[in-house]
Amino acid sequence: MDSASVLKIFKEITCIPRESGHEQKMTEYLQQFAAKHNLPCKTDKTGNVVITKEASKGKENVPTLVLQAHQDMVCEKLADFDFDFHTQPIPYEIEDGWMVAKHTTLGADDGIGIAACLALLESDKPMGKIECLFTISEETGMDGAFALEPGFFEGKTLINLDSEDEGQMFVGCAGGIDTTATIDLAREPLRKDYKTLKINVFGGQGGHSGDDINKERANALRELVRFLFTELQYDFQLLSIDGGNKPNAICREAQAVIAVPADEAEEMEADVKAFSDLLAAEFAASDPGLRASCTPCECKEKPIAEGDAANLIATLLACPHGIEKMSVDIPGLVETSTNLAAAHIEGDKLTVITSQRSSVVSELHAMAEKVEAAFFLGSFDVEHHGEYPGWKPNLQSNILKHVVASYRKLFGQDPEVKAIHAGLECGLFLEKFPDLDMISFGPTLRGVHAPGEKLELASLDKFVAHLNDVVLNFE
Repeated sequence: MDSASVLKIFKEITCIPRESGHEQKMTEYLQQFAAKHNLPCKTDKTGNVVITKEASKGKENVPTLVLQAHQDMVCEKLADFDFDFHTQPIPYEIEDGWMVAKHTTLGADDGIGIAACLALLESDKPMGKIECLFTISEETGMDGAFALEPGFFEGKTLINLDSEDEGQMFVGCAGGIDTTATIDLAREPLRKDYKTLKINVFGGQGGHSGDDINKERANALRELVRFLFTELQYDFQLLSIDGGNKPNAICREAQAVIAVPADEAEEMEADVKAFSDLLAAEFAASDPGLRASCTPCECKEKPIAEGDAANLIATLLACPHGIEKMSVDIPGLVETSTNLAAAHIEGDKLTVITSQRSSVVSELHAMAEKVEAAFFLGSFDVEHHGEYPGWKPNLQSNILKHVVASYRKLFGQDPEVKAIHAGLECGLFLEKFPDLDMISFGPTLRGVHAPGEKLELASLDKFVAHLNDVVLNFE
């Protein structure tokens, strides 16, 4: 296995539709790969796949290694980019040492992990028995990991290939829970001589709601309701609000349609322009492209009743977002956070999606309750769902010692050993298989869960060399 073979397979994967919940084509690709290479393959009723490669001659006594990646990807694109993730291959470029998808997500999270597994499976290098586990719907609730049944794989040592910083070995992760709030909205007639305007907040970097939550990036939905709350002192009607998408992505774009007296439209446009300048100044370092715009538009929806509109704007602004607490045990690690991910109106119902994370179970529940309290005050209905456990670090782990020694041998330095403020399936694996010894590492990715996601090719070289050495010399 080398980085060229891994990249070749990953390029094939970019042509396969695999949005969370729609991984059938990816599952078939894995099954066909196993058949082509005469490797045992089994698929459970959920869609998880295990492909096994028996030990090479002389390696029969080496303990079995499980290599794990997830089949699905987060499908995000720029609003004005015409693209269908279900029918079109991911458009990417090789630029300045990076493989980058400028207008969509790249899917290196976790397609590059899949590609590394497959490259090992087709390698002719002598190694012990490996089982490559490919789970489904990791990004939207870890459905595959939840559904794993005893006996689906036999190895007691697992390497998760779903991390995003080369040279960092992860031995712990946060648990998480999603909180959804809904409320029914009354409508009222559009007032006479009112003009409808669309207000956009756009150009945010977005990113992973766990791994990037400490980077102080703008949340476009939060900034939009911040503006609308300020404008409540004026006479406008709210017709719609929409922003964000996935629970695990920081909102990059949000828009609202409002109606104002026709003779005040220019004043509103000036207010938005001033707000755009304010955003540009406030987020110059973290989100240099963040702006706001105001344009005339047409909208068939009736305005939301004045009281309901004020309530939803205030509640969204009051909803917590960002870091709640930093770890006192691991410097630099976010311990607890929440993400105001999305808000959508369908018909007369507003749905708000949020996601909480923590490496401490009690704090995870407290954070979810804090979010619930904000929505309770706004008379929303609230539901918590999709909870998954964290992964407590084991610094005496055998695979950790092996991986660190390998990295030191190859590169002349020790890797960083860390926990991550993101959800990895390792927490669920440990809950289901308490005897597992686990670690997670991968190449350097940037901008995951957002358009512009990219893979650093130099880091891929190091990651592949490291993984190869770990697998070939495991004992």
